[in-house]
Amino acid sequence: MSQPDLDAWRTQVRQWLATVLEPAREAEATGDLAVFHNLPEGEERLLLERCRVYQRARFDAGYQALTLSEDKGGAGLTAAHVAAFAQEESAFEVPPSTELISVTVRLVAMAVSLFGTAEQRQDHARAFLRTDLLACQLFSEPGAGSDLAALRTRARQEGDEWVIDGQKVWTSGAQFADYGLLLARTDPDVVKQAGITAFLVPMDAPGVEVRPIRQMSGGASFNEVFLSGVRVPDRLRIGRPGQGWEVATTTLAFERTASGTGNRRKGGTFPDVLALARSLGRTGDPLVRQQLADLYVRTALRAATVDRVARTSATGGRPGPEASLTKLMASDLLSRTGQVAAELMGARISADTGEPGTFAWTQHLLGAPGYRLAGGTDQIQRNLIGERVLKLPPEPRVDRVPFSQLPGN
Repeated sequence: MSQPDLDAWRTQVRQWLATVLEPAREAEATGDLAVFHNLPEGEERLLLERCRVYQRARFDAGYQALTLSEDKGGAGLTAAHVAAFAQEESAFEVPPSTELISVTVRLVAMAVSLFGTAEQRQDHARAFLRTDLLACQLFSEPGAGSDLAALRTRARQEGDEWVIDGQKVWTSGAQFADYGLLLARTDPDVVKQAGITAFLVPMDAPGVEVRPIRQMSGGASFNEVFLSGVRVPDRLRIGRPGQGWEVATTTLAFERTASGTGNRRKGGTFPDVLALARSLGRTGDPLVRQQLADLYVRTALRAATVDRVARTSATGGRPGPEASLTKLMASDLLSRTGQVAAELMGARISADTGEPGTFAWTQHLLGAPGYRLAGGTDQIQRNLIGERVLKLPPEPRVDRVPFSQLPGN
């Protein structure tokens, strides 16, 4: 199939966006500096609905999953079309996204589209892409975070069903999700990566319990999910039995790309720090000016890297390790932004004096460390970049010594 002319297609996109969104207002600092949402349940549901209205309109107009092949439910376009759409979209007031919307559309929907059956693509991938259904990601466990292959959640087959027992943690939006993309160990007798299978688990199934985790920033956007004898029909298995590791690595690559991009505002930004410095009368300080310049340059470099990765790797296939670059730069920028703001305020950041734009930065400072874990830790990203992009030798393996064999035992 021939590709549409990019300039003509860009014009069509611009005209369509003007029918569903308002033009963007001039960028300005905002009081919302939180990295992760800290909203009451009612407000979170209203925000989700605003996002879903736009996502459905985008899907119906044919602008969702632009680079996914047509036989998988996408538009079959190029990375250049993705970049063009993002550029045109930036001129409009797009509803701020949420972690759950991003996970549903950019992770779970893509995983089901790539690994699912034709029936699963029709019944679930389409609904996820349109956000008719919402899905969370049930990967991490208390004892298997960065070492995801060490997960302990088990699934055993009984006829046409799988019975799942285990625990997941740090699940964003689980309390609002219809489904969860879950990894479980189905064969304990093979190497750990080979014995994992992926499933779509209905979050209202008997035996599924969601417990919110109160964060130090005050919010509860993450959850623990307990699974006790949860029965899932085999038709909700994603991929072959034992293909879960491939599903996981592909999904995590999409997550790293999503973590570094998108219209979800995550924490304070350079304009917020600049506005803070001006309000405190610190922009004449040469050291402060140096910090601001460094932060601006890093912001511009991250934006350029996001664009470069989008143009070279968003081809409708599976993102490679280069997706780790955008995620690593995003988490580093968040931390540096909070550090500069804290240095500007000094003791003012430790108590709410009522002064606008000061104590609100605590939401950023308390949330930024968590972003170094989301989508794979920073250490994992550096390993991926070093080994798979720079082709450096892997880290030497260190075998664990049983406690009973340690000296003195």
